[in-house]
Amino acid sequence: MSISAAQVNELRKKTGAGMMDCKKALEESNGDFEKAIEYLRKKGAAIAAKRAEKTANEGVIATKVSDDNKYGVIVEVNCETDFVAKSEDFSNLVNQVVSKAFDSRVMSIDQLLEKNPEVNTLVNEVMGKVGEKTEIRRLASFQVDNGYVVDYIHMGSKLGVLLKFENVNSSDSDLASLAKDISMQIAAMNPICVYREQVPSDLIEKEMEIYKELARKEGKPENILEKIAQGRLNKFYQENCLVEQTFVKDNSKSISDLISEYNKKNNKEIKISEFKRFHLGDEKK
Repeated sequence: MSISAAQVNELRKKTGAGMMDCKKALEESNGDFEKAIEYLRKKGAAIAAKRAEKTANEGVIATKVSDDNKYGVIVEVNCETDFVAKSEDFSNLVNQVVSKAFDSRVMSIDQLLEKNPEVNTLVNEVMGKVGEKTEIRRLASFQVDNGYVVDYIHMGSKLGVLLKFENVNSSDSDLASLAKDISMQIAAMNPICVYREQVPSDLIEKEMEIYKELARKEGKPENILEKIAQGRLNKFYQENCLVEQTFVKDNSKSISDLISEYNKKNNKEIKISEFKRFHLGDEKK
């Protein structure tokens, strides 16, 4: 049957798919709009299979935190090109993913898909429209009772942070300012953990061996290699453990100093609990 331009335009408005795809869908379904929409959905699934081996290193980091700062979620949604990452269809998908994750209070992608099976359909539909591999790559969330959750998205939405404090019964402007500063610190300085006790033992062993070998090549005596390596390891902690890092906005203070100053001023005992830092394309962790 003959498909009119008006029909194609109407289907395009309903689905957001390309004009040629809409025309093909209507031709395949003999002008039946419901069948045409189903055809386009299946086309999205077909594109998903076709592009499964493609690399999707572009995309967006998004966050959402509850008004009481007791729950927050951070997600990374990927596509293949920055052009698509900036498109309306992709942006709408990211907003739906983070909203569904937030509303469902999920802790992982598996939980998100289990509680919201329609998310897979949404992803496939967008994939069908944009013609690129599209995937939810990472998701993390924090839920606290006696605590405080805050988020930070760096300009361009390629980098985001979710930060959790403990021992917070009530928030104030000082805490909001402190949390923002520390979130920006995490974004800028990329710490590997909050406290030195959290550094993996295998990483410590590897660093110690490197430091000993460097000292050995510098001609240092064997009996003091351990001491030299330990000194350099302390420097490693100061550079990579959040509370020991020098504050980027005031190099006379550490992050630990900021927490201590806040606690003393407000008669509190808050502490940083944990954080998630998602940088587009980083290894999952």
